[in-house]
Amino acid sequence: MDSRLNYFGNSLAGKVLKHINSAGKAVSDSTLPAATQELVKIRASQINGCGFCTDMHTKDAAAAGETAVRLNLVAAWREATVFTDAERAALELAEQGTRIADAAGGVTDEAWANATKHYDEDQLVALISLIAVINTYNRINVINQQPAGSYQPGQFG
Repeated sequence: MDSRLNYFGNSLAGKVLKHINSAGKAVSDSTLPAATQELVKIRASQINGCGFCTDMHTKDAAAAGETAVRLNLVAAWREATVFTDAERAALELAEQGTRIADAAGGVTDEAWANATKHYDEDQLVALISLIAVINTYNRINVINQQPAGSYQPGQFG
């Protein structure tokens, strides 16, 4: 599979990505746990069918010490016993925030209330922002049909 165009080599795309990456850096520098960040990115990418981001974030998570069991169970997190209550709350928020168009009410009050039990205000801002940023990347890569499989951990810095 080839991408539709060389998005990452385009100068206009470089300007756009500079700003998206800046937002992503603010989130990665937040107090939202790094493992939670990767789980959220993986789950949103799975839902959106973004092979490129799923490949990237599973490899980055593994390189950071995430276990294969947890990575293999992200898509089935509800039935898995390997995630904390806080991670479950983040994954639920990520799913509902990613599937906004599928739900007339958007993110439920119950999902939000559950997230507020585990994360402070800055972490909630980071979580909301992370969900928005990964969905943006997913859409860029899915629209462009960016091929998956060749990513190397840390490839983008």
